[in-house]
Amino acid sequence: MTIDRRSLLKLAGLVPVLGAVPRFARAVDEAADEKADYTLRIGTGLVELAPGHIVSTTLYNGQFPGPLVRLKEGRRVVVDIHNDTDTPELVHWHGQMIPTEVDGAAEEGSPAVPAHGMRRIAFVPKPSGFRFYHTHVAAGSDLNRGTYTGQAGPVYIEPASHPGAYDREVFLVMKEFAPAFSRGGDMAMDFLAGSPLAELQRIGKAADADAKGMPKGFEVGYELFSINGTMLGHGKPIQVKQGERVLFHVLNASATEIRSLALPGHVFRVVALDGNPVPTPAEVPVLWLGTAERISAIVDMNHPGVWVMGDLADDDRRHGMGTVVEYAGRGGKPQWVKPKPFHWAYTRFAKAGPSTATPHEAIEITIVKHNGAAHGFNVWTLNGEPFSMDTLKPRYTVHQGRRYRVKIRNASDDIHPLHLHRHSFELTGIGGKTTAGVMKDVVMLGGFQELSFDFVADNPGRTLFHCHQQLHMDFGFMALFDYA
Repeated sequence: MTIDRRSLLKLAGLVPVLGAVPRFARAVDEAADEKADYTLRIGTGLVELAPGHIVSTTLYNGQFPGPLVRLKEGRRVVVDIHNDTDTPELVHWHGQMIPTEVDGAAEEGSPAVPAHGMRRIAFVPKPSGFRFYHTHVAAGSDLNRGTYTGQAGPVYIEPASHPGAYDREVFLVMKEFAPAFSRGGDMAMDFLAGSPLAELQRIGKAADADAKGMPKGFEVGYELFSINGTMLGHGKPIQVKQGERVLFHVLNASATEIRSLALPGHVFRVVALDGNPVPTPAEVPVLWLGTAERISAIVDMNHPGVWVMGDLADDDRRHGMGTVVEYAGRGGKPQWVKPKPFHWAYTRFAKAGPSTATPHEAIEITIVKHNGAAHGFNVWTLNGEPFSMDTLKPRYTVHQGRRYRVKIRNASDDIHPLHLHRHSFELTGIGGKTTAGVMKDVVMLGGFQELSFDFVADNPGRTLFHCHQQLHMDFGFMALFDYA
């Protein structure tokens, strides 16, 4: 594929203006006479991660994470969103099957919350389970915008029945702060099940050859790491009692990073992925979460002590990516024991056998990376085309009520957390295996691997599909599914 300089300039400059398009600046009053159930204020504030580590960033209601929003499935909710910043903002209600007007994505046509203005929205929450809300503005080269900020908060939509007996819930939001650009390195991906495919490696090498020796593009690294807005060793520990069953709801709110989580001497019984109950709850020693993934897992508190619950990456954990779990009556220095290597496979939580559903149509998308092609940033193409706000392409037409099997082929060495807006999808193949029953809205696709998922076109309107890694989506890795 040939990408000319004019296209690259347009792509690199796309990000800062998305929120400023006039049609996105309209404040929509959808429930003027009602009292709001929730109010969110977007504004600059301080997060004290630890003494001596205070960061200034954009927050919801002056805190990180943003306030927990608990909703009832099927019960209409009204939310007032105030924007106290100097730039238009978008709040995306991630994982919910709601109209484009309130989904919070400029590419779908959602109106923005104007600078120093407000917008009232109303929607019917669904489906039940662990969702979240976050900014959806593009950031480009501005590390003070988009998901690099502290704009993220958990949403829990109460289900009709709980996913298992437990004594209490604990919400954990994993997030890095103090981002900085660096030149790209290799991403570790040996934790994912599956093997690279030779054909996809050949495509990736051809793209590298076309780059004529261009260096790897910019990536983002971080200085500070936190769970629920505090660094490991600071803030209150999670206090538990022996014999207690705790349901942990874990969110990876990173802009770019894959996260892991382990609790020495304990196992996680995964009962839901991205808020959706899994067909086969299973015990694992480590949780792995791509950007924007959520896991709900029950832990039996049966190993008394004071433990570090943290990321497997030693450097990230030492710089804050962890918290302390303290049993009643126990004291002393928190202990960390690294678990044995473990492959993360979504198929572990699936139904037995392949999907028996027959899709009406198939869509195939191949991902290619062009190293450093946009002023040092990588450009991402889907079937040879980077996303453009001018043309709203790449775009794929779907018809209401039909079932689509989407096959994604990754001809790059990066892991991509793939996200589909306003729908849940069923994994039908990943890591070289067929599968069924696992419903998600974000899924990690390994380097030089492929996966397939099915979704039913049952929520009319433009539907955004993208990599949830902020750098990837900002530089081309997006597409639209558009209802005919």
